[in-house]
Amino acid sequence: MKNRTQRTQEIFDNGYNCAQAVFGAFCEELGMDFETGMRLMSSFGGGIGGLHEVCGAVSGMAAAAGLAFASSAPSDTSAKERHYELIREMAGKFKDRNGFLICRELLAPLGENPEPEERHRHCLSFVKCAAEILENELRSAEKDDA
Repeated sequence: MKNRTQRTQEIFDNGYNCAQAVFGAFCEELGMDFETGMRLMSSFGGGIGGLHEVCGAVSGMAAAAGLAFASSAPSDTSAKERHYELIREMAGKFKDRNGFLICRELLAPLGENPEPEERHRHCLSFVKCAAEILENELRSAEKDDA
């Protein structure tokens, strides 16, 4: 597996939102073309459409984990619960490292109206963190499969 944390930064630096950046670094290897992935995740930036709710990087991480690990069978309740547990664990790791899962709380140190460049630099750490957590989960799954 290539280093997806670096790829995430490249995508984010090219103007894609936080959710797109995380998801985009993984979508093709998980079976989705990049353009479709970018369209799918476009609504989740800025804490879901700029509402500053759940961090878009966390949403992108969860969506990619769904492609990688979730079952599509609605009747498989044990698989659903295992997947939800994985998402809670990943979100917990993000929160442990960053203090929050909510965009507005993550952005609070910047004040009311940060400059776009300042916000980008600040959010880059969250985007990279989410990518690293997901990359570690995928590597762990590869080891388990070997």
